[in-house]
Amino acid sequence: MRILVTGGAGFIGSHLCERLLADGNDVLCLDNFFTGRRVNIVKLLDNHHFELIRHDVIEPVLLEVDQIYNLACPASPIHYQYNPVKTVKTSVMGMINMLGLAKRVRARILQASTSEVYGDRWYIRSLKSIGATSIRLACGLATTKESVLPRR
Repeated sequence: MRILVTGGAGFIGSHLCERLLADGNDVLCLDNFFTGRRVNIVKLLDNHHFELIRHDVIEPVLLEVDQIYNLACPASPIHYQYNPVKTVKTSVMGMINMLGLAKRVRARILQASTSEVYGDRWYIRSLKSIGATSIRLACGLATTKESVLPRR
């Protein structure tokens, strides 16, 4: 399969790229390096099934892929507070562009987001204290269909 990982040079994205390559997939890593780091993917650059694309998801991209993992979003408060407009654009325009790509090429998509979607920690602790133990979108992950995470 040909799989696009946006935010692929980030901590989670780089590990996902490694796993997808280990499973025999062709992986396109798309990152603008706002918070992602080249050091996270440097060992993947020699793999002929891996391709790095320096691109910002707030701009459309035309690729042919079977699956999309949209992980592009600054996750650290230091980064998203430094440029909150960039964070919102990445989350909103990035999702719109990746959903458009998925629709055009009929790819399955997994949409992830920053943990900030849950709001204040106080609120989450309050939910847990009243017995609300099941938060449906664990880790901020949601899919348009069934889960597309690779199985071992």
